[in-house]
Amino acid sequence: MIAADQPIQRAAAARLLVIDSSGAMHRAPRRELARFLAPGDLLVANDAATLPASLAGHHHPTGRAIEARLAGRSSLAFEDIHEVTAVVFGEGDHRTPTEDRPAPPPLQIGDDLALGPLRATVTATLGHPRLVGLRFAGTPSEIWSGIAHHGRPVQYAHIEEPLALWDVWTRVAAVPAAFEPPSAGFLLDWRLIADLRRQGVAFATLTHAAGLSSTGDSELDRRLPLDEPYRIPATTVQAITRTRARGGRVIALGTTVIRALEHSSRDGVPTQGDGLANQRIGPSSSLQVVDALISGAHEPGESHYELLRSLLDDDQLAAMSAALEGEAYRNHEFGDSVLIERPRPAALALAG
Repeated sequence: MIAADQPIQRAAAARLLVIDSSGAMHRAPRRELARFLAPGDLLVANDAATLPASLAGHHHPTGRAIEARLAGRSSLAFEDIHEVTAVVFGEGDHRTPTEDRPAPPPLQIGDDLALGPLRATVTATLGHPRLVGLRFAGTPSEIWSGIAHHGRPVQYAHIEEPLALWDVWTRVAAVPAAFEPPSAGFLLDWRLIADLRRQGVAFATLTHAAGLSSTGDSELDRRLPLDEPYRIPATTVQAITRTRARGGRVIALGTTVIRALEHSSRDGVPTQGDGLANQRIGPSSSLQVVDALISGAHEPGESHYELLRSLLDDDQLAAMSAALEGEAYRNHEFGDSVLIERPRPAALALAG
């Protein structure tokens, strides 16, 4: 695969690789996504707006430069912003690959960090030099204002120019909650949604605080995804119930949608309201809600790749990866897309 190095959400040349329920592969321009969905299907997207979650500053005890990337909070409540989890780097910026970034100064409980107008105190060291709990000083409004005015979107070295906040917001962005963009949703525009509706495909949303995709440290990356809060509206639960009753499929636009729906599931039906997704989805997971996934072109070793193993076996994933690599699909958040359908029961029976 090649890195998508320009922040273009709906590139005209974007491609789609489809792995259907029989295991067969199909190639198409991504603009033709709608023809792979059927009347009665439901597409569920993550409407979280992306926070400027990268905060530059310095470590008071040493005076050394740091970057704190916000990575977790316990809920989506406006007031629940004092206590956060963060991944912390030493000096440098996004132009240096994360794996080459220097470590932060040794962090101890009680250390103060100056992050622009924000002041934060280390409340916990979480088993890795880069992963800490922070507590911000001030009122919720002051903290949110500080993040908005001082923060930058989390960014990686494959895109050189600094990202603007609107580069990482999808067309359906609503509640500011995601630490990195729910980038599967970059393919959305209002024309596609209108086309799907004309085709009889319903559309619904939920809000999930998409977390960091990489920390640059293999040991810490193995702990991803961290716990992530979500909110599922009653209207989305109702849409899923109607879809199930009509024999349609629930199609997740992004891995965060799968994580929220499956965590909230009770006997195959998601529960409306707020939750904190703390599970790992992988080869041993039995999906209860989601029938298909639209996602980016992920590589083995990435935090999202393990979740794909709940949809495809290792041989199918290897074939998918070979196609993505051999045909030079673009990866990362502004890259191409895959549509993965779960095997039909009949196909599973034949495979057995």
